[in-house]
Amino acid sequence: QVQLVASGGGLVQAGGSLRLSCASSGRTFSNYAMGWFRQAPGKEREFVVAISTSGGSTYYADSVKGRFTISRDNAKSTVALQMNSLKLEDTAVYYCAAGGTAIALRSGNVNSWGQGTQVTVSS
Repeated sequence: QVQLVASGGGLVQAGGSLRLSCASSGRTFSNYAMGWFRQAPGKEREFVVAISTSGGSTYYADSVKGRFTISRDNAKSTVALQMNSLKLEDTAVYYCAAGGTAIALRSGNVNSWGQGTQVTVSS
């Protein structure tokens, strides 16, 4: 399995931006599709976005389309999530995840989870 460490969360006002990062170690990063999930208080963990191994395909949850952008750097074994126009409902713990394919991640089939980073959006 691949080990994942997420960072970049914090407190931001509504309408603001944050950039999350996830660093990988262990097995070959470029073999894994990567993604982000989030879990708000009292809610189940939900899919946010996934990116294919090459970065050529991405899948976004409807709730974040047009506001969030995922990218990856296989040379640095990192994946990033740029979050713009943040809303109160984006408040959650965000988890990076690795899987076999981006489509599998979108279905919740995750091989490895990062430890989560808190994102809090205030009014």
